[in-house]
Amino acid sequence: MKKLLTNKNLTSINFIIVSFFVLIYLLNYYKVEFVLIGFFRELLTIPFLIAELVFLVLGIQIILKNKIHFLTLVSILVLAACSVVTIGSFF
Repeated sequence: MKKLLTNKNLTSINFIIVSFFVLIYLLNYYKVEFVLIGFFRELLTIPFLIAELVFLVLGIQIILKNKIHFLTLVSILVLAACSVVTIGSFF
């Protein structure tokens, strides 16, 4: 059976999650207010917060068990930095 979470998939998912939070930051910084954007921001923020933590843990486990690929390592480090900033913004 083929593995579902490969290095390529993990890297893509990590960059998508980071891009989402960077997009939210830019929309907030430039004060872009559209109803549809606000709707999707509210709808997707909590699932992406949960996914951020889940894929950070999964990424660390994959890095520890398998051969380290450079792009996967970079995506996990960027996701970890994004997690620290995102969760730190609550305090």
